[in-house]
Amino acid sequence: MNDLLQLKIAKLPTCPGCYLMKCAGEIIYVGKAVNLKNRVSQYFHASRDHSIKVRAMVERIDDFDIVLCDTNLEALILECNLIKLHKPQYNILLKDDKHYPYLRIDVTQDYPRVELVRRVQKDKAKYFGPYMGATGVREVLDVLRGLFPLRTCTQTLKPGMNKRPCLHHQLGECLAPCAGKVTPQEYAKVVAEVIDFLGGKSSGVLARLQEQMMAAAKEMRFEQAAQIRDRMRNVENLMQRQKAINVRGGDQDILACVADEIDAMVEVVYVRGGHMIGAESYALEGAGDQAKAQILAQFILQFYDDGRQPPSELLCIELPEQAEDLSQILTQRRGTKVAVREPQRGTKHKLVELALKNAADALAKRNAHISRQQERTTGACEALARAIGMQTVPRRIEGYDISNTQGQQSVASMVVAIDGKAAPKEYRHFKIKTVEGANDFASHYEVMLRRMTRAKQEREALMAQGKLLPDGTPAPGEPELTGFAALPDLILIDGGPQQLRFAREAMHEAGFDIPMFGLAERLEEIFLPDREESILLDRKSPALHLIVRIRDEAHRFGITHHRKLRQKAGMKSSLEDIPGIGKTRRRVLLTHFKSVKAIAEASMEALCAVDGIGPAQAKIIYDYYHAANNVQEENA
Repeated sequence: MNDLLQLKIAKLPTCPGCYLMKCAGEIIYVGKAVNLKNRVSQYFHASRDHSIKVRAMVERIDDFDIVLCDTNLEALILECNLIKLHKPQYNILLKDDKHYPYLRIDVTQDYPRVELVRRVQKDKAKYFGPYMGATGVREVLDVLRGLFPLRTCTQTLKPGMNKRPCLHHQLGECLAPCAGKVTPQEYAKVVAEVIDFLGGKSSGVLARLQEQMMAAAKEMRFEQAAQIRDRMRNVENLMQRQKAINVRGGDQDILACVADEIDAMVEVVYVRGGHMIGAESYALEGAGDQAKAQILAQFILQFYDDGRQPPSELLCIELPEQAEDLSQILTQRRGTKVAVREPQRGTKHKLVELALKNAADALAKRNAHISRQQERTTGACEALARAIGMQTVPRRIEGYDISNTQGQQSVASMVVAIDGKAAPKEYRHFKIKTVEGANDFASHYEVMLRRMTRAKQEREALMAQGKLLPDGTPAPGEPELTGFAALPDLILIDGGPQQLRFAREAMHEAGFDIPMFGLAERLEEIFLPDREESILLDRKSPALHLIVRIRDEAHRFGITHHRKLRQKAGMKSSLEDIPGIGKTRRRVLLTHFKSVKAIAEASMEALCAVDGIGPAQAKIIYDYYHAANNVQEENA
């Protein structure tokens, strides 16, 4: 502990407030305390009682700041705001990259519509959801359009508008406010019915449809009665998919949390109008060593400070210590009372257990996915290093492939994988310049020499600018090398021993010695330099899967570019090769003669008859197409 920390700890007050732990000027943790002196001092004493993460944080702390507050509630609110502002490394951070769909009704408008949105805003509109996927939302919208004739268009409605009603009005699916067919008061009644329906109150809608169906059947309008019956079924099916639970028709969010030694997972189950409408899982990285009550407290503060409207009741697997303070904060945000409770028995307790079960399942799936991804990426790199005898694990692997058609339009592709993942921004194409015909050996030599020469030039330039150190690493403050300046840790050549030999010779000529191997496609054999026998990996080996993915990606990338070049060459007109005939004259000629063949067969008189083509140009065109080789070429 340095002198500055000792001085600041000695001068700490005993009042409530927030503290900001720092390392080299960067805020790495934000916390709150009822008694700042007691709480902050604990970090620097009895370190054996701290978790591994807290001990690691304390070792980095070289300074801290405090912000005094009058009450613990103020400190709690300030802590949440500071965490959102600074995103400290050691705090629990809610990384909500999911944007589930909601239905939005802007009740501030005279003629609002129901629209699908991905974010909840603080704009006084009514939001319903979240729904689990856009398909579910569209099913709800289809039901709504069949029941409530609200407008679906996005046009701006102005007072006194009297447009011609659209087809939706004729079909009974819109009240046509654009045509003055409905007053704002009448429209508002329908909007209120929609809000009730989306809130889970479907009994009134079903009763009204039942009456309409019976009336239509009584009047022998059987087709209309059948349509109403189908609407009733759609409503019932929609409500049945929202699992009914006996919570007295209230609105609740049920929160449960599970944790391993590293991360935590919070599950939020949404209940609206007595119906379970969905659930979401949120991973909290690095929070696995904290108490569940503490995790939930931090989560709740961040979760409902993102424009989300808190429900009237939060049911938690464990009651946070500051539950009363959380209730006050959420009540202020909602405008009406919000209760934070920990149910001990009954239906609500079963809901919490259900959320807990889902949280455990989500965490297990996430860990399995991370493990699988690690096996396919960095784990595969480690396995590949062992298979080919590398002492270090390769981070950047480059793969090379040659593509041509009978030696024509020969190109090479360079693809890059970093930590086992494709890095498309690092991909490059090479058009073969010095090799004629289909010669993969010489082509690999040319490409590798050009690539390594370019790397040497760019690295020398960076070194001269002081951006690259003599050991090849970026200077302090400089970004990681990219493009040709970034040298690979390992190179994959699509081919056998000969392709590998030519590529290595080019690399050595440029002054580099980087591990390189060839991969033959027939048996997926790995060829290493100076080794006669090839290596055959297990077909299920992550290392084999990785290098096959890189080889196939190089093949795909090269073929795609090669195909574009062939198409471009095939579309080129022989007119473009005639000197003095520019784009405008080519267009005039094609407009007049309709085809290049007709131009080639035209007489001098016919060419002179074209507007914009004088005798001099006509002679150039005529002479070009009547040279023996060009006539043969065009007729072919």
